[in-house]
Amino acid sequence: MSAAGQPLRTEAVATLVPPVDIYEDEAGLTLIADMPGVAKEQLAVRVTGDSLVIEGTASVPVMANMELVYGEVQTPQYRRSFTLSRELDPGKIDARLSNGVLTLRIPKTEEAKPRRIEVRVG
Repeated sequence: MSAAGQPLRTEAVATLVPPVDIYEDEAGLTLIADMPGVAKEQLAVRVTGDSLVIEGTASVPVMANMELVYGEVQTPQYRRSFTLSRELDPGKIDARLSNGVLTLRIPKTEEAKPRRIEVRVG
């Protein structure tokens, strides 16, 4: 109960799908996911087989020496999964988190990268 005699809300939090942008160049893909409020400790990036999953829980700051008596702000949880192409090398994924933006660099396998073939005369 809150100080006003009203019950505090205890609803289940829905899982949000973070919006992403995906860019491709000759060396691989760059995936950028917007996950505001998620700290490194609350973030998980996993690869199982050809599946890439990103999950995170945002934290809502609590003011020092204050007690929540009524709250509508939910702690967002994020989850999104992707199927990785065989052209990509999941063992070399680089993940960085900065200001709630997760950036994954997923390189292509050597076999999938474009290469120049020398043409000989004669």
